[in-house]
Amino acid sequence: MKIRVSLVEDDKKTRENLARLIQNAPKFELIATYSSADEALLEAPKRLPEVMLMDINLPGKSGVWCTEKLKASHPELRVLILTTYDDSEMIFSALRAGANGYLLKRSRPAELLDGIEELFHGGAPMSASIARMVVSHFHQQKKPASEVDSLTPRERDVLDHLAKGLLYKEVAETLGISLSTVNTHIEAIYRKLQVQTRTEAILKLQRG
Repeated sequence: MKIRVSLVEDDKKTRENLARLIQNAPKFELIATYSSADEALLEAPKRLPEVMLMDINLPGKSGVWCTEKLKASHPELRVLILTTYDDSEMIFSALRAGANGYLLKRSRPAELLDGIEELFHGGAPMSASIARMVVSHFHQQKKPASEVDSLTPRERDVLDHLAKGLLYKEVAETLGISLSTVNTHIEAIYRKLQVQTRTEAILKLQRG
């Protein structure tokens, strides 16, 4: 069985070149081409492909919009973004909309055909430059806040002194607060760190 493919591309020459590439590939069947997001949204569900190649910069509504709408009603549809854009915001907008892969139009024909097949079999093809951008983005993300970060400055002071081995009374004297205030802070620390003992609280502090 051939993999059924549809194509959404507004540039006539590009659309014809891509259509010819797919039609000449023995593993694929090109079932439809569309020149706009509105046309694809209206017509594609009538003969749903297994893989849809989607341009982003379409006249009127964008390929991101079209992807989101089609995936909402047909979550099984695999969408491969095929575009000249390697802008990070554009990439993540497309992926958030439900795109399953992202290849640049300047990809070699063999890479494009391999990408369609990979997507059909459950993969997530990406051009190398796109993959590097995605990895770089996640490396730059801030480390998720830990439970220790939820402590107030005073609670952190109390926990820091406990970690040094001070007794509750010594913590109170060092910080110039009452013993009952220390106990109140410790109750809050245990609750926020979701622990039951001093040792568990100190371990979480050390893990950061």
